[in-house]
Amino acid sequence: MDGVRVGKRLIGTQAPVTVGWENIPRVEGGPVKQFVFTWFQPTVLFALILFWYYAPNSIAKASTAIGIGIGFKVLLLAMEWKFPRHESWNLTWKELVTDLFYVGLGYTALRMVDGYIGDGAMIEGIQHFFHSDKFTWFLGMPLLLQAFLIAFIFDFGQYWMHRGMHNWYPLWLSHSVHHYITQLNINKGAVGNPTELFLIGLGIGGFFDFLPRAALLAGAFGMAIGTYQHINVRFNSPRWWRFLFNTTEHHSLHHSQDFEASRSNYSNTFIFIDRIFGTCVDGEAELLGMEGGRRMSIREQMTYPFTEGWKTLKERVARPEAVPAE
Repeated sequence: MDGVRVGKRLIGTQAPVTVGWENIPRVEGGPVKQFVFTWFQPTVLFALILFWYYAPNSIAKASTAIGIGIGFKVLLLAMEWKFPRHESWNLTWKELVTDLFYVGLGYTALRMVDGYIGDGAMIEGIQHFFHSDKFTWFLGMPLLLQAFLIAFIFDFGQYWMHRGMHNWYPLWLSHSVHHYITQLNINKGAVGNPTELFLIGLGIGGFFDFLPRAALLAGAFGMAIGTYQHINVRFNSPRWWRFLFNTTEHHSLHHSQDFEASRSNYSNTFIFIDRIFGTCVDGEAELLGMEGGRRMSIREQMTYPFTEGWKTLKERVARPEAVPAE
């Protein structure tokens, strides 16, 4: 494969990818379908912002956000079933059960661990050690600006953590499991080794003091933008949406079997962060995964970073000059 030059890199020399928005297929159908799949994403985003901005305090709470999040994902699952982007990504019972296992893990065990050693506990320990308070002057900012800053600060940290996972071998061992998924579905973002799911959830937002409602609004940003990273549905996303926000197209390239394509589009929500640092590639891919699309079992996903790390360590001890490669 010749590949396509993007900046100083050749994208698509190892696996087929599509580069450039002008080369990506559009949703086909009548004017109503075209309208729905063009404006669905912006409508959901603005509707959630309005809801959380004006909802009474009796409703504006975390339990409501969890309920909306579950209902939204059920809706998107139905859209995947009715309007699949790629037939090769259609959910099987095996894929669905695996996804739900990791979703349940995230809501239970990982949430408990995060409460004890997550970013909140770490930040509290650092503040106690330095006898410092949170940056309370953020409370004086407009509510929507506070919400954007919460989402942006978290995504900016995720960008560098994610990029580090692709450039530092110990972190790559943890993250590599997520790159063995062979299709994108709405719950695939939850699939990965628990060590990676813990690390990718770390943030520095706890150093700042925001209004509780701002945090709910920030959650709406994440749900109404980041959720589409892993979805088997095609949208005719408006040009401004594709420029500012991460899309299924961007993230499918990140999961491509092509090495150079996979080293792009690291942000979770705001793709303009990748544009700033030169790691954004506009395009899409259908063939995903590692090792030619080999699918891992849950057991291997749980143990792979440790078994592979031990194997690499033994090889390096035997041959000190050997350098592990991704």
